[in-house]
Amino acid sequence: MRKDSDMGPKAAHGLGRVTVILAFAAAAVLGAATTAVAENPLRATTAEEVTVQTSTGPMGTYLTDGQGRALYLFVADTSAKSTCTGECAVAWPPLVTTGAPKAGAGVTADKLSTVARDDGSMQVLYNDHPLYYFIKDTAPGQTNGQGVNGFGALWWLVAPTGDAIT
Repeated sequence: MRKDSDMGPKAAHGLGRVTVILAFAAAAVLGAATTAVAENPLRATTAEEVTVQTSTGPMGTYLTDGQGRALYLFVADTSAKSTCTGECAVAWPPLVTTGAPKAGAGVTADKLSTVARDDGSMQVLYNDHPLYYFIKDTAPGQTNGQGVNGFGALWWLVAPTGDAIT
C-alpha cells in the first residue's frame, strides 16, 4: 500500500489542493441548501392566528393559507395524526398555530381543528386531514406539490369539501 510520504512533493501538494477544493465545494453546496431552507418563507412557522382560505387555479378551487400559499394533504395520514416527521416535515412543513385556526373565504369553519404533533406544536387540520406546505412552492399560487409521490405516499391539494383534488 502506498502512503502519501511515498509520493513525490508535487503529487502530495496536488492532493492537498484537491482536498481543499472539495472541502470548499461541499461547504458551498451545504451552505446554499441551508440558506434555501432558512430563507424559504413557506417553511413551518408558528403563528398565533392562522387563516385557511381558498384560491382558484388550473386544478380548481383549493385551500391556501392567508397569504395564498397552497396547502396539501398526505395520503399516508389515515387519521388526524400526522405521519410526516423528520425529513418529510422539512420537505412538507406542517401548517402550525398557537391559536385556533380561522376560516377565510370559501372555507367551512366547522371543518377546521388542530392536533398535537410529536414535537408539541399544534398542526391545523381540515376535515380531519393534517395540512402541509410544499418546500418547492416558493410563492403564493404555486402548486408544485400536486400529485407528488414522496415519503411513501401521494400529496394532493385540498378542496373546500375537505377531499383531495386528484
